[in-house]
Amino acid sequence: MNRSAKGLLAGLLLFSSVINAQSVTVPTGGNAWALERSEEAVRIRNNGVTNWTKVNDGFTTYIRVTQPGTLKVWLETGAVTGSPEIAVSLFKKVQKATLKGAGPSFYIGEWNIKDSGYVPIVVKGIKKDGCCFPDVTALKLEGSALTDKASYTKNNEGNFFHWGRRGPSVHMGYQLPKEVDAEWFYNEVTVPEGNDLIGSYFMANGFGEGYFGMQVNSATERRILFSVWSPYQTDDPKQIPEDHKIKMLKKGEGVYSGEFGNEGSGGQSILRYNWKAAITYKFLLHVVPDGDSHTIYTAYFYDGAKNTWLLVASFRRPKLATYLKRPHSFLENFSPNQGDLERKVFFGNQWVRDTKGNWHELTKARFTADNTARVGYRKDYAGGTRGQQFYLRNCGFFNDYVPYDTLLERAPTGKAPQVDLNALP
Repeated sequence: MNRSAKGLLAGLLLFSSVINAQSVTVPTGGNAWALERSEEAVRIRNNGVTNWTKVNDGFTTYIRVTQPGTLKVWLETGAVTGSPEIAVSLFKKVQKATLKGAGPSFYIGEWNIKDSGYVPIVVKGIKKDGCCFPDVTALKLEGSALTDKASYTKNNEGNFFHWGRRGPSVHMGYQLPKEVDAEWFYNEVTVPEGNDLIGSYFMANGFGEGYFGMQVNSATERRILFSVWSPYQTDDPKQIPEDHKIKMLKKGEGVYSGEFGNEGSGGQSILRYNWKAAITYKFLLHVVPDGDSHTIYTAYFYDGAKNTWLLVASFRRPKLATYLKRPHSFLENFSPNQGDLERKVFFGNQWVRDTKGNWHELTKARFTADNTARVGYRKDYAGGTRGQQFYLRNCGFFNDYVPYDTLLERAPTGKAPQVDLNALP
């Protein structure tokens, strides 16, 4: 090849790479998590990273790319005091930069991304002038690794910074036998060691009008939570008319009962119970019509230490007379600051008992995910089977996601629940 031809080819390749290079702005308000988990750590708010006062603290921002290529990084900041120094690392390759000048955009460097998948961009303060490092509103990214299929929380429309930082919620919808009026729903739940993270809700026995499962609410508190939605559509329980309210019929010893809001409204019951990871827990729900226009929902939790079923609560819901509808389980993280941490849960031995006293094993299910997954902002979600169990997995920015709406079938156990229903409290 002669010199002119080589020059032309080089020019075409350069032109092609410029065309393929895309630029995106990743807002930290919906895509960043503090490196430290303490009261003194950086804060992530809708306007981005603030309160960055400590050397060696900082944040991680994630973006999922669909092809290898180059990636250039800029920080978009607020006012800069002095000339602070920071370090930015992608896959352990570190580049340092001094933030000088007025900004608000500071170029950090370029990296080669070798594969598709999530790219963690770790930003750490290494030297500061004055009280603090600058607020960071976004990361500007440019390069051939980026396409319009890149996944990150793009904006806060619909409060998506909150939902994006919480991470995708995932569900397992169990297939009921046809023409069966199911009034009892039994399920077993196992949280693997290390997956009992603060902010997790491992919801075992979901139904068309509510949910029943176990939570990690703080470092010192865990709960069994059972709630039933009111038919009146509002996020404020005080607005519910009297004839649409959920009525408490009975509850177990030490159970708190009240109302809930913000995600619909209705009746709620809470049993504080120090459940533990790696132990299988049993949940039992009774759903039965009460007349032509009401339904009674009663929840029981098995205390293995005491070898007995505990009554959580029984609620009466108006405006509907039904047996069990839409049996399902789900896994969610309700703490945005914990949305970068992976969690997993196993659900096994699902059964329903019909009005004639027959138990039916539920071995087929559909794996689904919430709108955070469906709009493509987060792709760290999965559901599947392991032998005789279904599992759900979310958050943590893992790469081997499972497409939502996947149909699944687990191996049957053939072991119907051994429950004396007449002896239940």
